[in-house]
Amino acid sequence: MENSNSIVKIRYAETDQMGVVHHGNYPQYFEIARIDWLERLGISYASMEKDGVMLPVYSMNIKYNAPLYFGNEINIEVRLREAPNVKIIFDYTIYNEQGKKCCEASTILVFMNSMTRKPIKCPQFILDKL
Repeated sequence: MENSNSIVKIRYAETDQMGVVHHGNYPQYFEIARIDWLERLGISYASMEKDGVMLPVYSMNIKYNAPLYFGNEINIEVRLREAPNVKIIFDYTIYNEQGKKCCEASTILVFMNSMTRKPIKCPQFILDKL
């Protein structure tokens, strides 16, 4: 699967008194991009969870290169790092309206059985779509 881009307009509630996006809001941007990426493959989180598969975040690494501001439309690029197994790794780059790289990040999520809460291999239906 190739890269996927999501456009998000920054809301006032996501910023501090100076109009700068609070660092704690970036994980939400990554989630938006990740869900968009999966939906473009024809995979919905809701149907995955209904089938007993959860995908919790195991770790996250964020590098803040430049601030984002209220009212900006940002471009969130998401890439799958490698074929998934028990874990799936995504890399993200956020660009501002001028195309400047403002943030780089990665997340590791783990496929988990919702009943047993134990890790499982990536479901075949996801591998088939990749």
